[in-house]
Amino acid sequence: MKKDTHKQAWYIINGVTLYRVVAAPFLLVLIYTGQYTIFRWLLAVSFFTDLIDGFLARKYKVTSILGTRLDSIGDDLTVLVGVIALFVTKPEFIKEQKFIFILLLLLFLAQISYAFIRYRKMTNFHTRLAKTAALSQGTFLILSFFTAEPNLILFYAAAIITMLELIEEIILVKLLPDWETNVKGIYWVLKKKKQADQ
Repeated sequence: MKKDTHKQAWYIINGVTLYRVVAAPFLLVLIYTGQYTIFRWLLAVSFFTDLIDGFLARKYKVTSILGTRLDSIGDDLTVLVGVIALFVTKPEFIKEQKFIFILLLLLFLAQISYAFIRYRKMTNFHTRLAKTAALSQGTFLILSFFTAEPNLILFYAAAIITMLELIEEIILVKLLPDWETNVKGIYWVLKKKKQADQ
């Protein structure tokens, strides 16, 4: 019975995660056809599914390499769609904050490039800082499309947390010789290394 429940949970959780991947191109269509009201609600649903699948995965103790990869792809696509929507609907804000966006892009490209050089694929660390960054990004992006102007405090908070998260991932790629998933963060990696050396 437990095995059947676990299997069902695996399908449900990955299905919820897959929704974000499938929804991304439809969200883009909504942006470029000017269906902004529908877009903002479906974007909110996409970010909400990120919370749901994470909660369900912890509750039913369901983890898999496929699930973590889908989750990372879904997260990146959802944030990318949200940023594209900002470019389309709030270009003045993008111009005002262009240096921060450029810095975030450079850090992201550096992290991705380093991961491909070291592991031949993208990372799926799913650190605690990454989860915090995803929450801050989602909060900022959702509220940006439900208010007249983006909230600067939320934007700067999300930007700083995301920068720290990308820097942490670069350091983790350096620290971990082999590709790993579900790594809590630098502290836990160093703690594990210290215990192994004792």
